[in-house]
Amino acid sequence: MSNAPVDNSRRRFLTIATSVVGGVGAAGAAVPFIASWNPSERAKSAGAPVEVDISKLEPGQLVRVEWRGKPVWVVYRTPAMLDEMKKHEGNLRDPNSDEPQQLDFAKNYHRSTRPEIFIAVGICTHLGCSPSFFNGGFGEKIEGTEHGFFCPCHGSKFDMAGRVFQGVPAPLNLEVPPYTFIDDTTILIGEVGGVA
Repeated sequence: MSNAPVDNSRRRFLTIATSVVGGVGAAGAAVPFIASWNPSERAKSAGAPVEVDISKLEPGQLVRVEWRGKPVWVVYRTPAMLDEMKKHEGNLRDPNSDEPQQLDFAKNYHRSTRPEIFIAVGICTHLGCSPSFFNGGFGEKIEGTEHGFFCPCHGSKFDMAGRVFQGVPAPLNLEVPPYTFIDDTTILIGEVGGVA
């Protein structure tokens, strides 16, 4: 055995080098693991807001878009449609949209931020069928009402504000999704904001 002094600098160097390499390896393994917690691009796009250009939307016309895998209707209501909605409020289950699933800005007779533009998720609140749009001829479903939505699956009826009539299977008004007007002709469905 030699009583020569021990060189601790080499030992210290090896300890530091091993620690650095181990730390880099742990960080390299952690980055993909932590990144896997983030939603995929497909999941992000499925829930992402959708822009809708309504510059070419004609009075009385309905366009369909998809948001979060659901059909969303954008309807340009005519003055006659708006007037008609006030005449049958006594026949509606929830005319003032008092049910808790409603957004605050949808708690009026037209259920929208702009009376002439109606936006709703096109899924019946009974069992999830998609109602049909009647722009005239709805009177055979509800007397004295020419415009509305009729669910062919079980006969639920909704007026032009998506409010459900009494005596039908659907328990709630159609869902109004969160949306905001970016400008006069562009709507962002999926985010609530101010009105342009």
